[in-house]
Amino acid sequence: MPFVTIQFLEGRSDDQKKALVSEVTDVVSNNLKAPKENIHVILQEMKKTDYGVGGVRKSDI
Repeated sequence: MPFVTIQFLEGRSDDQKKALVSEVTDVVSNNLKAPKENIHVILQEMKKTDYGVGGVRKSDI
């Protein structure tokens, strides 16, 4: 039962998230020969205030 977790910054549309879940499921199924119904895709959206690079929060850029 594969689990895929994807973390990204907020701002993607619902259509983008749906497409991502669908396409990731297809890739994992094809590569691992796992049934699609057993593949779990977890999307974790982060607020720009909760993520930083190089000592600077993304919300401050």
